[in-house]
Amino acid sequence: MNDAVKAIWSKLAGHERRPLKQLFEDAGRVEKLTGRIELGDGGIRFDWSKTHLTDELIADFEALAEAMNFAGMRAKLLSGEVVNPTEGRAAEHTAQRGVGKEASVEEAVALHQRMRLLVEAIHEGALGEVKHLIHVGIGGSALGPALAIDALARDLALVDVHVVSNIDGCAIEAAFKACDPATTLVAVASKTFTTIETMTNAQSSLAWLEASGVADPMGRVIALTAYPEKAVEWGVDETRILPFNEGVGGRYSLWSSIGFPVALAVGWNEFAAMLEGAAAVDRHFRDTDGAANLPLRAAFADLYYARIRGCQTRACFAYDERLGLLPDYLQQLEMESNGKGVTVDGMPVSGPTAPITWGGVGTDAQHAVFQLLHQGTNLVPVDFIASIAPGDALDPAHHSILLTNCFAQGAALMAGGNMSSDGKDPARGFPGDRPSATILCDDLDAAALGALIAFHEHRTFANAVLMGINPFDQFGVELGKKMAKDIEAGGVEFDASTAALLKAAGLG
Repeated sequence: MNDAVKAIWSKLAGHERRPLKQLFEDAGRVEKLTGRIELGDGGIRFDWSKTHLTDELIADFEALAEAMNFAGMRAKLLSGEVVNPTEGRAAEHTAQRGVGKEASVEEAVALHQRMRLLVEAIHEGALGEVKHLIHVGIGGSALGPALAIDALARDLALVDVHVVSNIDGCAIEAAFKACDPATTLVAVASKTFTTIETMTNAQSSLAWLEASGVADPMGRVIALTAYPEKAVEWGVDETRILPFNEGVGGRYSLWSSIGFPVALAVGWNEFAAMLEGAAAVDRHFRDTDGAANLPLRAAFADLYYARIRGCQTRACFAYDERLGLLPDYLQQLEMESNGKGVTVDGMPVSGPTAPITWGGVGTDAQHAVFQLLHQGTNLVPVDFIASIAPGDALDPAHHSILLTNCFAQGAALMAGGNMSSDGKDPARGFPGDRPSATILCDDLDAAALGALIAFHEHRTFANAVLMGINPFDQFGVELGKKMAKDIEAGGVEFDASTAALLKAAGLG
């Protein structure tokens, strides 16, 4: 960190900490800290007014963005240049949505067309009757498809999809029990086609199909990979291999052929709408500077709370059952990307990086964790996400109660107060001045889902740039995996506790 950047951080830390109620004395605050991204027939409102961002803080964060060359790094990301220096790679997920290096966009269009033809052929019966798909993957190869299918396929599933990631056999056995092997396909999603959990689950799926009397189990397999030659070696016919660009990282891969189960479940048009919703955010991110850039503004607040206020966690609560898997998705996106201890130059970071991302679904969470949010000693920034249009066809009272609770929680976190009759009982007191942001969709359709995910991708990238770290490698997942292989290979000595556990489990 150079002296100019140190000076900016010092200035940020020195600002007066004014309470939220006082900040709302500015009549223009809501308009100033609320933005909107249009998505065809609808859009999404991003309200950061209940955070402690002020004009002075924003000005200094904008200076930090300039000092950290945010505009230059954004341009490198969106033009397909190397932004992952430790692995010498570009990060070309936006090209999958039409925003990126021209050659990469053209390649993505061609590969999407290949996927579309296969999806439509399956729907038309080219592989026989298909009622079920078992999608095996892990990490981004599973979290993205699971989120999108849960959000979009509840009422219009063309194919029943079961996403399996865990190596625990109970997970894939549950999928076997839910599917008819005679009408089931298996999608194997692995960037390298070597991931041990995925390939083990894939082998078990083939064994299940064979044991169930399927004449050609391998003929029921679709491979989703950046290394198609590996899938061919494994035995998949090249007509059922859907490749994607090696520059698309796992946790950013939903937009590539990893999205195959989504398109199969809800149809190509819905998947295309999700791509376009994400592209709308890409264009906003590319074309908007300073705090008006909504992912960048969110990063300003994130860094203020993590680095200046010492908040170790950030919570996300979706007031929509269809987004129940969003906190899980964001955990990987944010913590695997920015959970780093060194800068891009290999130097120790100068402060906290990614907070611990967690969350749940409202209103369930109100009867569990909100006790800590309102009265606990931890300051936890909260994101609320909701949709104006309901996802159900029941009495409108359901959705009205849901939304009023969502908005009331943000108001209560900020306002605080005392609920006792005399206003003096400390057990019934609420300190207030607790920050939140609200993301409000007109409707939670495919375009809105794509936009929500892309917003968080760019928010994660913006955080990384302002901290000077690389969000696109993930070496932290490797050491434990290596040691697991060492255990399987044998002949390696471990600490006394691990050795005793291995012996107790019959593994040592």
